[in-house]
Amino acid sequence: METMVKIQKMGNDLGINIPSVVANGFSLREGLYVNVQKNGNRIIIEPAKTNVSYNLTDMLSGITENNIHQCIETGTPKGNEIW
Repeated sequence: METMVKIQKMGNDLGINIPSVVANGFSLREGLYVNVQKNGNRIIIEPAKTNVSYNLTDMLSGITENNIHQCIETGTPKGNEIW
């Protein structure tokens, strides 16, 4: 099935609306992840094999002594900041 859709600005990105007949055919729904890739002059959108969900505890558990960044000095306050 081929359907023409219009590219729209979505924040700082571009996006398309997936027609419901296409979304239903792939069991897509709001909140699910898809993989987007360039293949020659084509854009391929595929349902992600695993849908990602993040939580703070899992993300923080990935911080180690080897990958933690150093503090960055930004200078003295310029307004009414409280450090």
